[in-house]
Amino acid sequence: MSTTTPAKTSAVSPSPTTLRVQGMDCGGCERKVEAALNRLNHVEHVSASSVTGSVRLTALPGKTLPHSDIESTITALGYQVIDESVNTTESEKSSSWWQSPKGRLVIVSGVLLALAWGLKFAWPTLGSWPFIAATVVGLVPVIQRAWQALKMGNPFTIEMLMSIAALGALAINAAAEAAVVVFLFAVGEMLEGVAAAQARRSISALSKLTPSTARLMEQGEAREVAAASLVPGQRVQVRPGDRLPCDGQIIAGHSSIDESPVNGESVPRERSEGESVFAGTVNLDGVLEVEVTRSAENNTIARVIKLVEEAQAAKAPVARFIDRFAFYYMPAVVGVALLVAIVPPLVSTMLWSESIYRALALLLIACPCALVISTPAAIAAGLSVGARNGLLMKGGAVLEQLGKLKRVALDKTGTLTAGKPTVTDVESLEAGSRLDKSRCAEIVRLAAALEQGSSHPLAVAISDYYDRQEGASVPTVQGARALAGQGVAGHVEGRELMLVSPRYLQSFTQHTGEIKARIAALEAQGKSLAILLERGIERGIEGEDGIESERLLGLIALRDEPREDAREGLQALERLGVQAVMLSGDNARTVAAIGEQLGIEAEGELMPEDKAQRVREWQAQGLGPVGKVGDGINDAPALAAAEVGIAMGSGTDVALETADAALLKNRVGGIAEMIALSRATMRNVKTNVALALGFKALFLVSTVLGITGMWVAVMADTGATVLVTLNALYLLRYRFNEIG
Repeated sequence: MSTTTPAKTSAVSPSPTTLRVQGMDCGGCERKVEAALNRLNHVEHVSASSVTGSVRLTALPGKTLPHSDIESTITALGYQVIDESVNTTESEKSSSWWQSPKGRLVIVSGVLLALAWGLKFAWPTLGSWPFIAATVVGLVPVIQRAWQALKMGNPFTIEMLMSIAALGALAINAAAEAAVVVFLFAVGEMLEGVAAAQARRSISALSKLTPSTARLMEQGEAREVAAASLVPGQRVQVRPGDRLPCDGQIIAGHSSIDESPVNGESVPRERSEGESVFAGTVNLDGVLEVEVTRSAENNTIARVIKLVEEAQAAKAPVARFIDRFAFYYMPAVVGVALLVAIVPPLVSTMLWSESIYRALALLLIACPCALVISTPAAIAAGLSVGARNGLLMKGGAVLEQLGKLKRVALDKTGTLTAGKPTVTDVESLEAGSRLDKSRCAEIVRLAAALEQGSSHPLAVAISDYYDRQEGASVPTVQGARALAGQGVAGHVEGRELMLVSPRYLQSFTQHTGEIKARIAALEAQGKSLAILLERGIERGIEGEDGIESERLLGLIALRDEPREDAREGLQALERLGVQAVMLSGDNARTVAAIGEQLGIEAEGELMPEDKAQRVREWQAQGLGPVGKVGDGINDAPALAAAEVGIAMGSGTDVALETADAALLKNRVGGIAEMIALSRATMRNVKTNVALALGFKALFLVSTVLGITGMWVAVMADTGATVLVTLNALYLLRYRFNEIG
């Protein structure tokens, strides 16, 4: 996403402008920044994103916003506006969590908390002072942020809630509990910062797919230029092994193109003159001359980056329960406590000391310590169970959302399938010997000889198949040469052989209708074919030269086959009431064949933006929260657009970083396991919340009526905390055989 930061002496343009902001790491940060900036004059709209670390401002028509006002407002909240010309990616990579302000606060708070417990047992006469010191040190920055937000007109923040809770606990001599709550809050803040930094790095990694330089053709000569400088109409040369620096159209040459970075297809596609190619894809064998059709900021990779940024920015992290609850709960509780302290002495003979005692007991009961501790405990237990079983979920919000999924879109290549082609059929094309074992074995042996040393996925698959079936060494090939965009050729054991695709078979030989039908039938099953033929010279009439001829020997069919656990995993999803749909960039014929084999709805020939669009369409139709499962860069926009993006553990770094969760064991069944674990965890959380709030409701009433005193309040609050924590720990016994 193109962003510009105006100079400090200039004014922000009335058009939307994006500013980079450092230190904005969570949903609460977003709301504070938006609330503060919306109070400035002439602001029409503000959108803050902690994931991309940016703030987007739009001024009222005909108005401008002084940069100094914006920067001073953001700085007052404790954040920093970053000059766009400064590259912060490298600093984010090198900066460890313990080097950040939030990380240092966690370390200091943790050390002080541990020291306080040690002093409590070593020198009991010190009383609560060590815990008070630990609480104050950890609470100072929290109170500062709460005060800054309050001055900006936003009093009900989680920082304000934590400040009141901790200070209230200190006031009623619950210093140990106050210190623990402050430490846990600091840990949560630090983890949010780490997650946000990782998300930002994942976006920047996408740009590395496009090479930094290109070979620009001018007057028949090629010279190296910056890829970012290319404009439509220019021509570039792309050599074998190079990544394409632009979106364009082939003007000269033909070659196999590895398009997996864009569409996820495992088998390279043959591309020739007049066909379109995309930035970031890899030219495998032939030299190409390509005319640029899109500028660098608008090519396929740039659009993928933009889609990921927009989807991640629009999908703000779910507000933590305690933050939402505090909006109504804290004002009400504080108001009731004040009434309990002030009103009774004014309207009755109750002593001030007794009314204040009841108010303090009420604040103790109302202190959300049990909720603050026990709800994260349940989430932590669920995340721990998942991690032990290869199910990585990036936080409690993801764990919560997983259980709500109603539809899951799955990529084909590398997700439902193995991600690489394997040999499925070997047939002889000589009359009367179609499935003759010896003939078929000979076809594979000769094909493996021609393909030896090649890194092409089909060549590797044929060689691996021969190794598994025969285990013997292949004969030596002489005069081996690549037929650009067509296949390979060479001499094996004195025979001139070629291994070609059916697309180019017609240029070599005529073949019968029966053979054409067989080739069509195999291709209809979504299989790629390699045809082995022998070129020779037929003896001519006496005195005449011989005539070149080709003889079809056989064919080898290959396809990226479904994972062994794919069908079982899809059935598990069905038992959970979750609909599975396949979205793939592979050709429609292959996708349909795999979909039929797995019994799943399938759609093929989709670009990255098409997959993201399908997800958005389902969301707009109200088909319930949507999950997306994939393993490639081409899945990144859809992974980000979905409510929950799930990456296969074997996927690219970008897919793993963009996704909200990852299946480290590469099992399709892990999707259903994640959903089932989420539902079990959220049942546990709801039970915890009901227990904590139930205890509070009961003793709030009894405390106001004077039935129970402060010592009962302490027991009630502590008892509720212990009870819900034990319930959370029970989740650690969860077993995945409970699915369905």
